[in-house]
Amino acid sequence: MASKAAPSCRLVFCLLISAAVLRPGLGLYTVNSAYGDTIIMPCRLDVPQNLMFGKWKYEKPDGSPVFIAFRSSTKKSVHYDDVPEYKDRLSLSENYTLSISNARISDEKRFVCMLVTEDNVFEAPTIVKVFKEPSKPEIVSKAPFLETQQLKKLGDCISKDSYPDGNITWYRAGKVLQPLEGVVVITFTKQMDPVTQLYTMTSSLEYKTTKADIQMPFACSVTYYGPSGQKTVHSEQTVFDIYYPTEQVTIQVLPPKNAIKEGDNMTLKCLGNGNPPPEEFLFYLPGQLEGIRSSNTYTLTDVRRNATGDYKCSLTDQKSMIASTAITVHYLDLSLNPSGEVTKQIGDALPVSCTISASRNATVVWMKDNTRLKASPSFSSLHYQDAGNYVCETSLQEVEGLKKRESLTLIVEGKPQIKMTKKTDPSGLSKTIICHVEGFPKPAIQWTITGSGSVINQTEESPYINGRYYSKIIISPEENVTLTCTAENQLERTVNSLNVSANENREKVNDQAKLIVGIVVGLLLAALVAGVVYWLYMKKSKTASKHVNKDLGNLEENKKLEENNHKTEA
Repeated sequence: MASKAAPSCRLVFCLLISAAVLRPGLGLYTVNSAYGDTIIMPCRLDVPQNLMFGKWKYEKPDGSPVFIAFRSSTKKSVHYDDVPEYKDRLSLSENYTLSISNARISDEKRFVCMLVTEDNVFEAPTIVKVFKEPSKPEIVSKAPFLETQQLKKLGDCISKDSYPDGNITWYRAGKVLQPLEGVVVITFTKQMDPVTQLYTMTSSLEYKTTKADIQMPFACSVTYYGPSGQKTVHSEQTVFDIYYPTEQVTIQVLPPKNAIKEGDNMTLKCLGNGNPPPEEFLFYLPGQLEGIRSSNTYTLTDVRRNATGDYKCSLTDQKSMIASTAITVHYLDLSLNPSGEVTKQIGDALPVSCTISASRNATVVWMKDNTRLKASPSFSSLHYQDAGNYVCETSLQEVEGLKKRESLTLIVEGKPQIKMTKKTDPSGLSKTIICHVEGFPKPAIQWTITGSGSVINQTEESPYINGRYYSKIIISPEENVTLTCTAENQLERTVNSLNVSANENREKVNDQAKLIVGIVVGLLLAALVAGVVYWLYMKKSKTASKHVNKDLGNLEENKKLEENNHKTEA
């Protein structure tokens, strides 16, 4: 148990204190401790057998001692002196190792371990060093921007609560910044807190920036000493906005200038390469000497082909810094002659022209009834198949949406024309009469039969294609007949007739009857011959049978005679 009452000072102890000596071979011993940790100081003396007690003291700057701990070797009691700064912080072990909790900067002293015997006092000094790691450095009071060719404060690098104090270093893109007159100016200050005795270090940087510093990171670090040696802690990197004047002006066109066509809206955009960029410019239109003041954009609406030309822009305060661009407003004109609906007569000539006027070479495509033609149409003599819907279409491929088209609807008219043909069926019993008709508008066909005869099939019509189609009728005339085909449209009525003879049918019918009779007679004769042959065959067969039977009888008689002869001989 620690005793709170100080033991009485015997005469021998008081005398020995004044005569205390250092144990030979013991030099200065240093204990390094981190701020807030526990300081552990071994006594570093061999405990003598006749030890009376041990004590710890520290020395003031003037060398006077201050006793702080006492331990008796006989009573095993511990006493801590009433020293306010060490109240409840000391611990003295049985081997006289002294521990001080919650290390402070004020604990940096020379402590002495004292072992006292009846006739001697032994001392072992220990130097205590306390270290405090500073806070991570931080760049504060940052400049919102830096201007080229101007020496301006970039910011302050601060690191707090360090012991001992440290050094601050500035970096640009990872490389150390060294002071350079008029370019790099570094000011370093430090302050100590009177209560904690900890240091705060501040380094201010003034810097003359250039365009090479754009997007370059700046940082700082603090270098300090700790229990294990020298260490360095770095701040976060910071990139500063660099202001620099405009050195070049450029002009842009929206939409892209190769795609501007009549009727479009066109926007000019002027840009300066400074930071911050200029907010106002002067715009010069083709043929105008005075500029138009505007923001960085200027818009023209519903432009025409006469807006083609050179456009310029410049700074408002430096008109010599100017940019220009040539702009072409594309156009496309198409003229089709003739156009619309045109009606012509078959055999007429019809010249057709599609004239193009454009800001550059244009492509021309001809279509007929949605089918692309290989060449432009030309009609020296119109046919019915020439009729249709023609479209001339042109476009500028480089300019989106710039297309023109005109159409021609061609109608080819003609009076009905008739051609009649006949075809006899292989059996000869009927005839097919065909009435071929061409004309436009489509003629209506009507049949008329003069004479008697049966109509096997009613009229049948083909599809009407290119002004042509036909109607056919199948007839089996009983006498000579006349078939009349009438074709009529809005232009004219046309009639054509064809005589069909009945003799041809009768001759072919008689020939067929004679052929049939001949076949029947032939079959009857063949049957008669076959009957006679069969009768003769049967008769011959019966005669042969009788002879065979007779011969068989003779053989049996001869056999019996031979048997009788053998019996007689026996």
